[in-house]
Amino acid sequence: MAPQYSVLVAGVDEVGRGALFGPVVAAAVILPPSALPELVVEQIRDSKQLTSYRRVQLAEKICTVALDWKIGFASTAEIDRINILQASLLAMKRAIVKLKVQPGLCLIDGNQPIKDLSTPQQTLVKGDERSLAIASASIVAKVWRDQLIVRLASKYPMYDLVANKGYGTKRHLHALQQCGPSPLHRMSFRPCQTRS
Repeated sequence: MAPQYSVLVAGVDEVGRGALFGPVVAAAVILPPSALPELVVEQIRDSKQLTSYRRVQLAEKICTVALDWKIGFASTAEIDRINILQASLLAMKRAIVKLKVQPGLCLIDGNQPIKDLSTPQQTLVKGDERSLAIASASIVAKVWRDQLIVRLASKYPMYDLVANKGYGTKRHLHALQQCGPSPLHRMSFRPCQTRS
């Protein structure tokens, strides 16, 4: 039996950390205790272990039952300026700060606390496997980011973004060699530093 918190808990997770293209995106999700049994039955888990179709289904369900959920992101320019770890933490902080419902505790996936966060926080390594709220945040963030990348893909068809969602697949790396990076590629990531 998972521990029951008497305070409202926001699960916070980020996606797109290893991608070469596009922002890093975080979600903060506050689930009502009453929805937890229903979500356990739905077998919510880390977004990487689900099919794309299942993620979309679950994201809709999570957003419907959540007391509140918000998205935060850090742009490619910010990633290049402050590094991917700091940009990930910034995206998480932005998602938390946007919440209209104030959580009593933020459960942060990973081992890095968020600087200057007024809400109490606790880091949780492998949080997306251990916390329903963090797993829910990972699903919501992943679906939101994937949909954004698909919208951007029409502007940059040569990188096969619909298929790779900005990650460094063979076709994506080949396109970087052939065409060079787009304005939304992360220039601080070595594969984007191509010489054409």
